[in-house]
Amino acid sequence: MRNIFLFILCIVAVNVQAQETISGKVLDDQNLPLPGASVHWADTSISVSTVDDGTFKIPYSKEYTKLIISYIGFETDTITVNSPKYITHVLKPSGGSELDEVTVEKTRKSLERSRLETANVSKMSSKELLKAACCNIAESFETNPSIDVNFSDALTGTRQIKMLGLTSPYLLIAEENIPAVRGASQAYGLSFVPGTWVESIQITKGAGPVINGYESISGQINYELLKPVDDIPFFLNAYGSTGGRFELNTHINQKVSDKWSSTLFVHGNTRVTKNDMNDDGFLDNPLAKQINVMNRWQYNDAEKGWVSFLNARYMRDEKQTGELDFDPDRDKLTTNYWGSEIITDKLDLSGKLGYVFPDMPFQSVGLQAAYNWHKQDSYFGLNQYDIDQKSFYSNLIFSSIITNTLNKFSTGLNFTYDKYDEFVNTADVGRIDNSVGAFFEYTYDNNYDFSAILGGRVDVHNRLGTFFTPRLHLRYNPWTKTVLRASAGRGKRAANIFAENQQYFGSSRQFQVLNNGGKVYGLDPEIAWNYGISFSQGFKLFNRNTDFIVDFYRTDFENRAVVDVYGSPQQVSFYNLENGSSANSLQVELNYEITHHFNIRTAYKYYDVKTDYLSGTEEMPLQAKNRFFANVGYETHIGEGGKQWKFDFTYNWLDKQRLPNTASNPAQYRMGEYSPSFSLMNAQITRTFSSVFEVYVGGENIGNYRQDRAIIGADDPFGTYFDTSIVYAPVFGQMYYAGLRFKIK
Repeated sequence: MRNIFLFILCIVAVNVQAQETISGKVLDDQNLPLPGASVHWADTSISVSTVDDGTFKIPYSKEYTKLIISYIGFETDTITVNSPKYITHVLKPSGGSELDEVTVEKTRKSLERSRLETANVSKMSSKELLKAACCNIAESFETNPSIDVNFSDALTGTRQIKMLGLTSPYLLIAEENIPAVRGASQAYGLSFVPGTWVESIQITKGAGPVINGYESISGQINYELLKPVDDIPFFLNAYGSTGGRFELNTHINQKVSDKWSSTLFVHGNTRVTKNDMNDDGFLDNPLAKQINVMNRWQYNDAEKGWVSFLNARYMRDEKQTGELDFDPDRDKLTTNYWGSEIITDKLDLSGKLGYVFPDMPFQSVGLQAAYNWHKQDSYFGLNQYDIDQKSFYSNLIFSSIITNTLNKFSTGLNFTYDKYDEFVNTADVGRIDNSVGAFFEYTYDNNYDFSAILGGRVDVHNRLGTFFTPRLHLRYNPWTKTVLRASAGRGKRAANIFAENQQYFGSSRQFQVLNNGGKVYGLDPEIAWNYGISFSQGFKLFNRNTDFIVDFYRTDFENRAVVDVYGSPQQVSFYNLENGSSANSLQVELNYEITHHFNIRTAYKYYDVKTDYLSGTEEMPLQAKNRFFANVGYETHIGEGGKQWKFDFTYNWLDKQRLPNTASNPAQYRMGEYSPSFSLMNAQITRTFSSVFEVYVGGENIGNYRQDRAIIGADDPFGTYFDTSIVYAPVFGQMYYAGLRFKIK
């Protein structure tokens, strides 16, 4: 596979004839970006449109002198251009003598892939997040075919996400490009980010950019929070479900001055009802409550080139689960009744400072810094697990061009510090990790048919040693609406084997670490190479927009921290394995516009994920080889006063899944070798009464599919065979919800 990587490097080394471009930004008279504005050279067919932030890139040649910029409802301007430079232009509203009122209706996809992005990135907008109840971002991927969502256990109701056949620890999950869900927060971190706080989510398949670190292996998820400068004065979302879960979200925004804006985010949720739909004597979902508060400040001085963000957040989350009659005040850490509590406190402080050189808008410098404190105190029956992580992260980035804007680069330094106080029962497994790294990333982009990103970084880590991380992304557009992409890269990470596998604490399994002298729990770090190709073609079918996409990715591990549940149903073993572990992922996607505002999104996914365990080569447990996905969305036209109906339906079919070994258990405590295949259906209807008020109702798992036996040994929870970790399907069954959204604009 390294030969493939070297071959791709040779492709980049080929000299591509450079063509100069002009970049710029189009704004309205309030200095807000105008997406979709037309920019074209007079007397030519060369034309582009501005993107979401109002920016554009258009080829330049000396014979082009007149640049025409236009937008419906604004006066058309013609600019004289004598050299390639960055242009910021403000359009004035038209005088209104010809039209009393102009109404522009523009439909943007809520889930889209750019044909000009070098990496294989799909973007979920806030509109896509509203297609589900989206109480937190762990639950926001149900309508995204690239992400698989599963339940991690039969107790906590926690959603576990997978991409390219690998679980979330192999993804770099970042908040505005600052690594956020890592270490102690791997198991529950995504459930601590309310969906209404999120502006958009970018999902990158394959190795991510080197700017954000070395840990990304199968991809990157980056979520952007709402920006105070763009937020509305007040937002309220209230939610309630038949499972006894209630949530409240508010955003209060204040424009303090012409340069300072601030938003206060407040989120609270609780689950007060004890549910046992499968009559096994255990709660299907935990009793829970959470309070989550963030204050976010933004400073913006576009004229002088400065922008900055300051965030401060505190969260407390409490979960109680176990037997219906469990009372923590009476039964904690006793054998009266089996129960569990997971109490998490989290404090996050972060800041970003950026400066764009006024005379050189292609050149900028930025600083990111974050402090995180994550404390979890928990017990599962008689097992205790406590972890306290204090982290500091900083990243200094300088970006500019080489000769012209076709050749760009970013370089910088970052530093990471993690202090873990970690206890597994009475065993102290705490440690301190720190690393310093330097990176350089070169981008060539002719703005049309070819772009390449070649990056590398060198890191010095007190436990992982000194190592080099290369990454490469290529894009080629051979003809109209066709995109070919390729990527390759290396990733390295320290597996936090206990924090990432907390579902096994809810069992009678004994933890066994086969120490081989490594520096993280006695294990060596995980190292993997990821390679991928992607083909995308847009075309008309029955005169309707259609997209056909094929992605294939392979991950090869040089070294892996294996989690072995095949050796014995009474043990979970952790050990290193060199080579012998790989993941192949194939996704075929077809998206079709049936009529205006009526779209269907379909995908077939095939996974071949295997590992050489001590007992031999096996499929990864709880991973369906075949999956089928379909999402249908329909919206009526916006009526008088903003009235509208929105309908959304999602279907998932999962093939059989290999189950952990229970063959040596007594007959009543065994499960089969494979799970049955099954289907899941979700739906939501939203009624918008005006531009400021809407209500929604929906259902999850409408077909009411439930795993027959989610807990092994529920009748003897302190016995040898008790296990809540073998979960392949929903436990609770069908669930219905309703909510409302109210805004003050």
